[in-house]
Amino acid sequence: MSVPLDELTKRQLMDMARHQQIVGRSRMTKAQLIVALEANGNDSAATEPPGDRSYDAKGRRAALDERLNAYIDHTKTCNWRSIEGHPCGLPVVIEKDRCVLHGGVTNTDVAIPALGRLGFDTWPTLLRHVWLASYEIDPIGLDPIVAEMVWHLINYLYYEYFRVEVEGVENLPTEGGVLLAANHGGAALPYDAMMLSLAVTNEMAVPRRPRMMATEVFNATPTLSHLYRKVGGVYAARADAAYLLEEGHMVGVFPEGVRAFQKPFSEAYHVQRFGRGGFLTMAERHGVPVVPVAIVGSDEVHPALFSSQALARIVRMVWPSQRVEEMAVYLNLVPLPIRWRVRFLEPIQPSHAGIDPDPLEMLERTEEIRSLIQANLDEMLVQRGSAI
Repeated sequence: MSVPLDELTKRQLMDMARHQQIVGRSRMTKAQLIVALEANGNDSAATEPPGDRSYDAKGRRAALDERLNAYIDHTKTCNWRSIEGHPCGLPVVIEKDRCVLHGGVTNTDVAIPALGRLGFDTWPTLLRHVWLASYEIDPIGLDPIVAEMVWHLINYLYYEYFRVEVEGVENLPTEGGVLLAANHGGAALPYDAMMLSLAVTNEMAVPRRPRMMATEVFNATPTLSHLYRKVGGVYAARADAAYLLEEGHMVGVFPEGVRAFQKPFSEAYHVQRFGRGGFLTMAERHGVPVVPVAIVGSDEVHPALFSSQALARIVRMVWPSQRVEEMAVYLNLVPLPIRWRVRFLEPIQPSHAGIDPDPLEMLERTEEIRSLIQANLDEMLVQRGSAI
């Protein structure tokens, strides 16, 4: 059934604008969205309401596969050989003589599958290179093959389970250092870090690899800490962040910290104080932009009933360095299938690049960023409608 544009809701118009990648749509009024859609070639008398479409996980996966495969030239084979003479065997990156593991791309910043696609059928080939130890691991610990395998596994959460929708991806720089600053959700596991990372890698035209920062518990637990580093995770330390930003990488931070991770459900989507603005100071020192990110979904996957100081004391007995005063007690063990929304806002450029800024100015700007994220969360919650 055809419906005129002016009879659609703003949410439906926003869905159409996102589908057509209309730049600046997140800041448009309903009237501006109608004008932009008409200018983009829509016939207002023959428009299908986007709200009638189901979430097409299969189609989005196919689009990702097509985009990633476009970086690989399957007609040529990488010219790398091991010291023992073992050939690489992997296809090369377009217009290169090497594959993604042996110099075809900067694989610590750009995430391209070694065979141009994700899937269990690629794992035997990937594991051969793990066995040969034929590639480099970066100083922070990123292993591109392990990261690729985990990417494939958790894409199920991204596409089929949480059905993540993304807007504002055009605001992400395609190269150079950048700091992503997002609201933190209360959950038993850092699902927001996973979905934010996948939103960047799956949706950007150039699939960059964000390096997500986390606190002690993910860096002090045996096995978990090694896996966290191998998939690209970073310890929340200035030295690690400084190294990555200087090398031109994308770094993700959650300025609310542990307080937001353990907050009760009654405080869902109430953005906590952003500390003393350390993330913004870091961006100023290294002259990189900050991209604020609003995430809807993370506060609802594991609703917290209450917080326990006794449980926190037990945690500190196991991890003495963990800076937690209370631990949340969650309603459910299995995450709820909440519909997620991730919105990337316009980059905030450094005002005093390369200089230690005034602390009071950083506090003021930090509060502005917090308020901006809060305003977008409020708008996104209204637009989303049902959470399930």
